[in-house]
Parts: sequence; C-alpha cells; structure tokens
Amino acid sequence: MRRGRSVRTGRRSAGGAIQSVGVTATLLDTGPLIAVVDRDDKHHASCVRLLEQLAGPLLLPSTILIEAGWTINRHMGPAVHAQFLDLVTEEFELVDLLAADVRRMAELVRLYKDARLDPADVSVVAIAERLGITQIATIDRRDFGLIRPRHVAAFRLLPEVLA
Repeated sequence: MRRGRSVRTGRRSAGGAIQSVGVTATLLDTGPLIAVVDRDDKHHASCVRLLEQLAGPLLLPSTILIEAGWTINRHMGPAVHAQFLDLVTEEFELVDLLAADVRRMAELVRLYKDARLDPADVSVVAIAERLGITQIATIDRRDFGLIRPRHVAAFRLLPEVLA
C-alpha cells in the first residue's frame, strides 16, 4: 500500500485537535490494519482501497499498534510483522495515549459496563475525543456503534460498506 503523499499534513491546535486544510484525519483500529497485511482476509480489498483513498492524516494509536502487531506476529509470523512495522513508519502518524485518555477510558468502561468494551477500542474513543476526530477506520461495528462520543453524535465508521 502506497499513498501518494505524506500523512503528516495535520497541525495540532492548542487543544490538541488535528487541523488540516480541507482534509479529515482518520483514526485507525486494528481490523483494517490486519486486513491490509493479510491478503486472505475478507476485508483486504476494501481496507486497502480505503487507506489508499483517504486524503487526510492516518493516525495510529499506540495501543492499536501493539494489538495489531501482536496479532500479526502470532498469526502471520515475524516476517509479516516486520513488514507491518515498516508500513507503520511509512504511512501512519503514531498517537500516544495520555493519562487523561486513560481516565476517559475508565469513565467509558463504567458507563458501558454491560457491554464489556474492548480496551483497545475504548482507547481509540478517548483519543478521538481528545483530538476532535470523527472518523474511524474499523471493521468493528459493535463497540464503535454503541459508544456515544462527547464531541459528535456518532463516529463515521469506515469503510462504510464491509465486504
């Protein structure tokens, strides 16, 4: 997967929100990353197409890097894992988890206690809220469809149509 421009086009405002001229930043979840590196994944083609077509910065939470890397290494081996890490350095902007994000994660886990939310998904929501991101690349419609973020009525989940 090769995008024709750098993903580091966004600037951060004083509050941490990504500001880009005419483009929307997208936070990445684990599913599309695995689909991109696994040609046998049923979402491979749609996720490759999605990531190639998105014009704005592709933001990868450090929590998702670890979860995706662990899954790829375990199921596809160290060679594919190394290729994935190369892809990360070439195509994505890493976003760290802050203490405020962890506090928000705890709030979300308490609020949605019956849903038993995935910790990585909750971290994506907390980071999205902090940065003002409204768009998430994910194949997980359960957690992201359930959670109501503070800054927008609902997240825009991409790809919009799953294969």
